[in-house]
Amino acid sequence: MHPALEAIREATKGTPFEGEVWLVGGAVRDELLGREHLTDFDLVTTRSASELANLLHSLGVSEIFPVEYPRFGTAMVRVMDTPIELVTARRESYTKESRKPDVEPATLLEDAQRRDFTVNALERNLHSGELHDPLGRGLEDLKARVLRTPLDPAATFHDDPLRMLRAIRFRWQLGFSPAPGLYESIREEAERLKIISAERIRDEFVKMLRLSSAAECLQDLLDLNLIHQFAPEFEASVGFEQGSFHHLDVWEHSLLVVKNAGHGDLELSLAALFHDIAKPATYSVDENGRIRFFSHEVVGAEMAREVMQRLRFPSDEIDAVAKLIRNHMRLGSSKVFSASAARRLIRDMGPQLEQFLNLVQADRDAHKPGLIELDLDAIRARIADVSMTTPVEKLESPLSGSEIMKVTGLTAGKEVGRLKQMLVEHVLDGSLHPDDKKAAAELVKASTR
Repeated sequence: MHPALEAIREATKGTPFEGEVWLVGGAVRDELLGREHLTDFDLVTTRSASELANLLHSLGVSEIFPVEYPRFGTAMVRVMDTPIELVTARRESYTKESRKPDVEPATLLEDAQRRDFTVNALERNLHSGELHDPLGRGLEDLKARVLRTPLDPAATFHDDPLRMLRAIRFRWQLGFSPAPGLYESIREEAERLKIISAERIRDEFVKMLRLSSAAECLQDLLDLNLIHQFAPEFEASVGFEQGSFHHLDVWEHSLLVVKNAGHGDLELSLAALFHDIAKPATYSVDENGRIRFFSHEVVGAEMAREVMQRLRFPSDEIDAVAKLIRNHMRLGSSKVFSASAARRLIRDMGPQLEQFLNLVQADRDAHKPGLIELDLDAIRARIADVSMTTPVEKLESPLSGSEIMKVTGLTAGKEVGRLKQMLVEHVLDGSLHPDDKKAAAELVKASTR
């Protein structure tokens, strides 16, 4: 048992809550599946969650004053730096326009019926350790690895449409199969996702992208008409052919890039997904019949920015993803990667250099085999060599603006900026050492004569 749960169990012994508190949800499910579960603990009680939360605080078990949500009968405490949600067993009813339910106290069975899936409704008594399957089929579904809603799936998804996204995530995260009718109900209720806040959709979307099965999740989002509800821009990529360098359409190629990029780096996964989103919008055919997508990386960066802003991603993440997309064609397919090109890439990509190289690698490996002659091992070696002699912090002008003004007698203005940029270009070209102020001053003087 997690130490935080152990502390709550010990603190409630001999109180009216002894035997009346049950661990429920993912923690019980994962324990039975042999999966590690370190966070996101939910406790349900047939008594008052508010009273339990205040008891834990008064005993010094909760490190914070309870955060209570009286409308929903829930309270949040923190024990041993672990957030734990306390819930009064409840039944829920919903209006058509909102996913926020009207709540009233109920039995453990009624509480289980309002949960998302049978395998998430299993309960373990905090004090006795008794395992309880209130729905009578949660254990059976867990053993069969079937994802099933407690009630009719259409009703479950209509009440809380976010559960449709959770169904896809759990299917691929746990390796389960959807119960008969589950996916059909998602397709029928897909438009209802529009009542869910952008932030909650984003959070589920991010959890999918962090999975090793992210590509499979994305395909389900497309097939079940869910991606249409929050990012319809991707639909134009489906079936859109790319020309001789590719064996997949834009959508299939993007999913393969996502898979190639691996999981664990959210910005890289997002860039992989979005990197070619603008190809349908930038399609053209040249005079030789070649398919071209001029500036798709620039247009794609802006399209990614628009979708991510819609989903309320943090601005720094949006900027990072847009930068990766905007630069992903930068290496082209050239066989020559000079020291000058390496210095420019190091300076421009900064701390995102490794993400950039991983994106290029993932993209290259998703093309038709044997047609892209881009030696990334040689490029990485060149970057390593250049970084040893000229670290990124040195790829700047040897002279500051004030030093340039002192050398030239100029006052602050565009000309000083031009001269400073000229020095930066010399450093990047390798014709000026970044520590050679004397040579830099001579170049400035020569440029102003």
